[in-house]
Parts: sequence; structure tokens; C-alpha cells
Amino acid sequence: MSRISATTASITDLGRVRGYGHMDAFYEQETRAVWFRMRGKPRPSFTPTLLREMQDLFDFIRRADDATMPVHYLVAASAVPGIYNLGGDLAYFRRCIERRDAEALREYAYSCLRMEMTCVDQFGKGVTSYALIQGSALGGGFEAPLSCDYIVAERSAQIGFPEILFDLFPGMGAMSFLTRRVSPAAAERLITSGQMYTAAELYELGVVDILAEDGEGEAVLRRALAEHRSHRRGRVAARRARNLMQPITFEELARVADLWVEAALEVDGRALKVMERIVRSQDRRRERAAQRKEEPAAETA
Repeated sequence: MSRISATTASITDLGRVRGYGHMDAFYEQETRAVWFRMRGKPRPSFTPTLLREMQDLFDFIRRADDATMPVHYLVAASAVPGIYNLGGDLAYFRRCIERRDAEALREYAYSCLRMEMTCVDQFGKGVTSYALIQGSALGGGFEAPLSCDYIVAERSAQIGFPEILFDLFPGMGAMSFLTRRVSPAAAERLITSGQMYTAAELYELGVVDILAEDGEGEAVLRRALAEHRSHRRGRVAARRARNLMQPITFEELARVADLWVEAALEVDGRALKVMERIVRSQDRRRERAAQRKEEPAAETA
């Protein structure tokens, strides 16, 4: 599903207005929410192009005139059936590593951190962010939602950090954000085990905020938005208080990202081959997801 399903709201197609090709973006006047759905081009990961479009959207939200387009919520979702996001652009990482381009890796990491900090800072004007996980959320696809105020996930969604399989670690905020939700020891186990978890398991651990039954994620999220709106000012203030008590700074995240760049440049040929195999697997998953997306239309033709 590439479009939000609201029927009563006035919708502005921000993706068309802003010229996005790698994600759909809509402003929903009734709920004062901006929704964006990642399209998964060429594969369902955070490509540099997708990151640039996301940054443009984030800048647009930050500058939006509250008198004409008040934005109170951001919802990050996916348009790819069965996949939220499979993480960092491994094909891009591999090319950077092979040519020893530390600055390109660092800029990629920092661009992710800037958007994560924008969510932490609530866009400087009390914008509450939600991640809607339907399907697999791996590596950076798990890391990014952790920077949101709330994670809504469908029960059987597969979530985890596979980076240890190619001798890396999630270096764009995972440890900092996870330790707001679980103990440092539990966060390290989640990061270094390479294990996949269901959303139900992560809900029990306190990592997922709202658990939805499979296929009901958007409906559950909409109910959560309605509940939040009923006491929005108090809830936004409470979140700001938590940020004061558990501060995260760009400088802290950047130091860890710098370690990630160093580690990336040290991976060996075996790790690069693992990356290559994972990229091929992602391509196959994207193809299967595209086929599933087209099947209903074919049946009704």
C-alpha cells in the first residue's frame, strides 16, 4: 500500500509537490500528520537518494507554517509488502570500503544521525514521531525507528541487527537509543547476537511501544494518534522532560559513528562477500514483494 488509507481527511501529496521518487509522502490535514512510505528502490534499504529525500521532507516539516500547515505528527512507514526496511545500503558501503572512502561513509552516517536527532528534538516544535513496522526491520531499518517517539509494530514482524555477520555493528545510534528502553547489557545482547526477534518479543522487552496484530498496524496507529491528540500538550511536554533526563547529543552519536567508519574500513574480503550475498538476497526479496503487490490487481483484472 503506497498511499495512506484515510477517507475523510484532506490530503496533500507532498511526494508529488516535492518531486520524490523513492518514497511517497502525504500531509493529512485532519490529523495534522505527515506520513511517508519508503518505496524500496532499487532495494528496501536506506540508499543515499532515499536519505536525501527524507532530509528534504524533514526540512520541509521544520519550516512548515503552523498557520497554514500545522504538523503535529510524523509517521514513517513502508510501501513494500512484508518489508519495513532492511537497513544500510550495503552495496554502497561495499563500494566505499573497496576504495577506502572514509569520508563518504562518514557523511552517510552523519546524514542518518542528523535526521535521528531531528526526531529526538521533535523538529524543534513538538512534532511527535511514530514508526510503523510491518514486516522485516533489520540493521538501520531497526535503528531508525528507535529514534522515534513511538514504535508501532505488527506481531510477527522480524526485527534485529545482523551486522555482526559481516564483522560490523549498528553504528548510527542503536546503543544510545536502545539504552533509553532497556538496560545497557540487554542492548548489547540485542546488537551483538545477530538474532532476529519478533515484534511480540521486543514488546515484552519494552523496545516496541505498541503491538498490533498482523495486518492491523495502520488502524492501531491511527487509534494511538487519536488518543495522543486528546492530551497532546501534556504528552509532548512529558517527552521533552524525558529528553532532559536521558539526553542524547549529536556529538555522542558522531563519536560512535566514527568508530563504525573505522571498523568498516577494517573488514576483510570474507565480510565483503557476506555483504554481497545479503545484497543479492535483498534484491530477491524486493522482487518477491513487488510480485505480491501486483497480485491483487492481476486477480481483479
